[in-house]
Amino acid sequence: MEKTESNFRQLLHEHKSTIYSVCYMFSQEYDEVEDLFQETLINLWNGLDKFEGRSGIGTWVWRIALNTCITSDRKKKKRVDTVPLTIDRDFHDENTVESRQVKLLPQRISRLQPFDRAIVLLWLENMSYDDIAAIVGISTKAVGVRLVRIREQLKQMNDR
Repeated sequence: MEKTESNFRQLLHEHKSTIYSVCYMFSQEYDEVEDLFQETLINLWNGLDKFEGRSGIGTWVWRIALNTCITSDRKKKKRVDTVPLTIDRDFHDENTVESRQVKLLPQRISRLQPFDRAIVLLWLENMSYDDIAAIVGISTKAVGVRLVRIREQLKQMNDR
């Protein structure tokens, strides 16, 4: 794909929510999500002229966003722990079982290993097993097996 500003704007227009979804699954802190989003945009821009079309553009965007977030996650683990300054926002009424489950899901998913987190995120975006396999680089059958194991792992987690 030719690296032009209009191509990049079109790419961003079509895939902005996908990029934010990936970034959000790696952090629930607003500032960190914004940093991941910006870093992903830089990586997309830098790689735009190298995109050869061997996969769909959406698959390529997922892959870049996922790799950016996984790399950042690895770097974060090497850093000294800090205390984030966040505004506590709660958009769910905790009085219902459904609201409690909705709130717990991102917390549980964030405790998964980055590769498993990526698979769950793609599955939650209603991607086919074939598309998930193409993005993460494993077989379609392996996606199904991993999802079964991940679901069990999520069910077994104690809420902290």
